[in-house]
Amino acid sequence: MNNTATLNKTTASSITVQKLTCSIGAELSGVDLGEVSRDDALFAEIRSLLLEHKVLFFRDQDFSRAEHVELAQRFGELEDHPALGSDPEHPGLVRIYKDLDSPPEHFENAYHCDATWRVNPPMGCVLRCVETPPVGGDTIWVNMALAYENLPAAVKEQIKDLRARHSIESTFGARMPIEQRHELNQRFPDAEHPVVRTHPETGEKILFVNSFATHLVNYHTPDNIRYGVDFAPGASNLLNYLASQAQIPEYQVRWRWTKNSVAIWDNRSTQHYAVQDYWPAVRKMERAGIVGDAPF
Repeated sequence: MNNTATLNKTTASSITVQKLTCSIGAELSGVDLGEVSRDDALFAEIRSLLLEHKVLFFRDQDFSRAEHVELAQRFGELEDHPALGSDPEHPGLVRIYKDLDSPPEHFENAYHCDATWRVNPPMGCVLRCVETPPVGGDTIWVNMALAYENLPAAVKEQIKDLRARHSIESTFGARMPIEQRHELNQRFPDAEHPVVRTHPETGEKILFVNSFATHLVNYHTPDNIRYGVDFAPGASNLLNYLASQAQIPEYQVRWRWTKNSVAIWDNRSTQHYAVQDYWPAVRKMERAGIVGDAPF
C-alpha cells in the first residue's frame, strides 16, 4: 500500500484535490458540478480523477435535480431501482429519504457494491445530501482493488477462477411474501460474476464479492474438496473471509455529510456502507446510478 503523505494539488482547471486517506478518496474544491454537467473538458477531468481516487467528494453543490441527472448521464445511461423506484419528474434519480415514518430496514448498513445482482452492475453513482442529521449518518467507502492486492498469494491462486452468485431475492426480497419474492427473482434472476474482476478502464484486479453474494458456484471441484461434506464449510468460510476484507480500516475512507455535499464513486472498484446511527434524526439523499457493463 502507498503510504506517501496526502498532499493537496491543483489541476489545470484550478480544481483543488485533497486526498483524504492513503488508499482511497479525495475532496475536490473550486468546482461547480452544475457547470461540470455542461462542460466537456471539466467532465473529462472529473472522470480522470475518479479513476485515480475511486470516490470523489464535494461540498456546497446547490445544483438542480435536472443538473444532477445531466451530470450522471455524462458517465452513461441511468438505471431505475426495482425496490426504491425513481423520481417521476427525473427518471433515474432515486430518493433515499429516511424519517420517523420510514419502515425499519437494513439494506444500506452492510458493506456492499451496488446492485451486483444485475448482470451488468452499475458503473458508478452520483449521490447528493439533501438533508443530514446534526451528527451521524456518515458513509464509508472501501478500495477493493487494494483489498485484492493485499490478499495472500495462496488465496489469490485459490480464487483466480472462482465465480459467485449474487441475489436481490435473498436481500431486498427477503422480507417480502413468498409470491412477491419469487416474482422479484423472475424479474431479476441471480447474476453470476467472477470473484476477481478486472476494471475495464484501469486494468486493476478487484475483489468482487459483497453482501449480495450468496455462494461460490464453482468451488465444488477435486482441487478444493475430498468429499461432499467439505463443500459447505469450505466454500462458505472462504466467501465470508473474502467479504470481510471490506471491513479493514486501512482500505477505507469515511465521509461526514453536510447539506448539498456530493459523492461520486466508481462502483466497479469500491464497496460502501451507510452508517445508520442517526435515528430519530432525518436523513435525505438523492442518487443517480449509472448503468455498467458485465464484469470479466
